[in-house]
Amino acid sequence: MDLENILTIAQKELRDARRNRWFLLYALAFAGLSLALGWLALSGTGAYGLAGYGRTSASLVNLILLIVPLMGLTLGALSLAGEREQGTLLYLLAQPISPAELLLGKFIGLALALVAALSLGFGLTAVFIAGSGGGGAVATYLTLLGLACLLAIASLSVGYLISAVVRRAATAVGLALFGWLLLVFFGDLGVMGTALVLRLDVSQLLLLALLNPLQLFKIAAILDLRQNLELLGPAGVFALRTYGAALLPLLVGLLGLWIVLPFVAAARLFKHKGVL
Repeated sequence: MDLENILTIAQKELRDARRNRWFLLYALAFAGLSLALGWLALSGTGAYGLAGYGRTSASLVNLILLIVPLMGLTLGALSLAGEREQGTLLYLLAQPISPAELLLGKFIGLALALVAALSLGFGLTAVFIAGSGGGGAVATYLTLLGLACLLAIASLSVGYLISAVVRRAATAVGLALFGWLLLVFFGDLGVMGTALVLRLDVSQLLLLALLNPLQLFKIAAILDLRQNLELLGPAGVFALRTYGAALLPLLVGLLGLWIVLPFVAAARLFKHKGVL
């Protein structure tokens, strides 16, 4: 692989992301809502300076669960299908670049765009909190940013797989939205409903939760914020009792698998099916 080719494609994707109206809308919405939650976290105590990064981090968890996967899935879904439909994918592969370099370069560029968008939202909120006299729990806030970036890239990887499977951009976006709804539905209420219907025990309930990248993020975020999982009920207590200090690295590792496995599957499908 030629690193220069990969970086060139990554730079192209970053430029394209800046011109993507949907991506800019998502990024601005996330930044605006993050600032609003930061303000509410500070003003909720009745006086500025009595709350800071820890309370804001707790407020941001649900926002991340809703917006970040949607950003990653739609951006990934449009990456290959959109360029295939426009004919630019064929043009790029006509250049002295291999399919593997193209796929990796596009993925890196899109991942960097997502990380930049999240960093902007977190950064503006951090500046606001610091300027308002808030503070404390900076490490927790930064850890949440890291977990959000992992969730975004995992969602991007799933969207990338969708884009490798289908030919039309509209179909890819539709499948991405369906996937987002499915992942959100199989959150707390979905897991609880499935557990009641199938009469799952605690260990099976935990396994079901660990299959969902959104739940992986949520469990890791709550563990980082509270240092316990009692908020998640028996399954959370069982998880912490079973894995102990290894639970957070396990959750991060599983999120990493959600990044690697869909990307590898997308690369194999792209190689097998070709451009057209």
